[in-house]
Amino acid sequence: MGISVFDIFKIGIGPSSSHTVGPMRAARMFLDGLKAEGLLPLVTAVRTELYGSLSATGKGHGSDKAVILGLLGHTPESVPVEEVERFLAEVRFAQKVNLLGEHEVVFIEKDHLKFERKTLPFHANGLRFVAYGENGYELRARFYYSVGGGFVVDGGSRSEGGGNREQTEEGPGTGGGAATGPDASKVEGRTRPYPFRSGQELLAICREKGLRISDVMLANEAAWRPEAETREGLMKIWEVMQACVNRGCRTEGILPGGLKVKRRAPDLYQQLLANPEAGLRDPLTAMDWVSLYALAVNEENAAGGRIVTAPTNGAAGIIPAVLHYYRRFVPGADDDGVQRFLLTAAAIGVLYKENASISGAEVGCQGEVGSACSMAAGAICEVMGGTPEQVENAAEIGMEHNLGLTCDPIGGLVQVPCIERNAMASVKAIHASRMALRGDGQHFVSLDKVIRTMRDTGADMKAKYKETARGGLAVNVIEAPIDLSVGLPEC
Repeated sequence: MGISVFDIFKIGIGPSSSHTVGPMRAARMFLDGLKAEGLLPLVTAVRTELYGSLSATGKGHGSDKAVILGLLGHTPESVPVEEVERFLAEVRFAQKVNLLGEHEVVFIEKDHLKFERKTLPFHANGLRFVAYGENGYELRARFYYSVGGGFVVDGGSRSEGGGNREQTEEGPGTGGGAATGPDASKVEGRTRPYPFRSGQELLAICREKGLRISDVMLANEAAWRPEAETREGLMKIWEVMQACVNRGCRTEGILPGGLKVKRRAPDLYQQLLANPEAGLRDPLTAMDWVSLYALAVNEENAAGGRIVTAPTNGAAGIIPAVLHYYRRFVPGADDDGVQRFLLTAAAIGVLYKENASISGAEVGCQGEVGSACSMAAGAICEVMGGTPEQVENAAEIGMEHNLGLTCDPIGGLVQVPCIERNAMASVKAIHASRMALRGDGQHFVSLDKVIRTMRDTGADMKAKYKETARGGLAVNVIEAPIDLSVGLPEC
C-alpha cells in the first residue's frame, strides 16, 4: 500500500477526522457504489447504523450530521461550512434527503440513523449502510470502518473483516487516495523509487542515496503526480493552515456542545500583540505564540470549522503550530522549507499509519497527539538543518514521552483536554527537535521500537480510555449531564 502526503494531510472540517470526516466519506462512498451499480434511482430509503466509539461519542463529534451531509453528496474538502446548519435543518424539517443531490427519499432521523452500542470485530469505528427499494427490499448493504485520520476501509457485506482501503475525493494536487495491492512500491502501476515500511529502511535509503527524508518523500510522490503539482498542493495545505489560525485568533465566543468552553485564542492573541517587547525580556514568549497557534486551530476544529487533518482532527493544531513557529521565528525560513517540513512530517506519519495506528478509538490519544508531536518534531528538526538520523531521533523523542496517553474527551467533545493537549504537544515537539539537534543522531530507542511500543500499549489499554468518554477526565470531571444535542454554530 502506498500512502501519499495528501493522505496524511487532508483538507476537511471539524471536529473529528474519524468521527466526522470518516463517516461523511463513508456515506458518500456507499452512495457512489449504488450509483455505479445503477441502483440509485430504485432507492426508497437509506438506513445508517453507527457502532462502537462512533456510537459512544458520535453525538459530540457530529457523526450523525456528517452522515447526513455525506448522503447529500458533500465531501469534507468542499462542503461550505457556513451552510452546514441550513443543510441539516432542511433535511430534518422535510424528513427527506436528496441522495447525492440527485434522488430524493424519505429520511426520518430517529428511524434511519441509529447509534448501536456494540462494537464490530474489525475496528472500534464501524458503520453499516443499507439501501432499501420498494416494499422494504434490501438493495445493497455495506460495512465501513473509519480507521483514523479520515481514512475509510470498505468492509464489504460482512462485519468481521475489512476490504481494501478506499479514499473518496482527491485532495489538492493529488492523484488519488491510498493505493491497494500486493506491491507496496507500486501506485496504480507506477513505481515509487524509494518504498519504505520502517524508519530503519528510510534511514538506509537516505544514507545510500545521500538524500534528506523530505527528498525521499518528494521522489515517491512522483508516482501520483508531477513534482510541480505536489509542491502546489503542499502550499495549498499551508494556506488552509494559515487561514485556520487567522480565524481562530479572531473568532470569539463559546464552543458548541454543552460544556460552555470559552475560546481562549482571541484573548491570548490580543495580549501578545499588546506587549510585543515582552519577547526581549522573556525568551520563552515564542512558546506563547506556539501555544496560541495550536489553540486557534483546535478551537476552530471544535466549532466545526475548516481545518487540515494532520494526521487527525483531534491533533490538528500541532503541525500547523510548529510550522508557524518555523516560518515566523526561524531565520531563513522560506516556502521550500514549508514544503520540506510537510514532506518530512508525512514520511513519519506513514510509519505510524502502516505500523501502528493514528486512531484514538484504537490506541488512545497517543495515536493522535503522540503521532502528530512525533511528526512535527522530526519535521522541524529537518528544516533546522538536522541529519536524517537526528530527524529520526527527534521523532522518537516526540512519541516516547506521549506513550500511554489516553483519549478521554469530556462529554465526547474534542475540547477538554484535547485543545490544551495540542498546545502542550507543540511545545514538546520543538523541545524534542532541539534535543536531537544537540546530539549526533545516535540514541538508545529507535523510532521503529517506539512505534511498536505505542501499538502494543494501545492494545493493552482499556476500552474506556479509547474515545468512548467512559473513563479518565470524561467521568471524573462531569457532575451533571452534558447536552450533546446542541448543534454546531455557523462558522
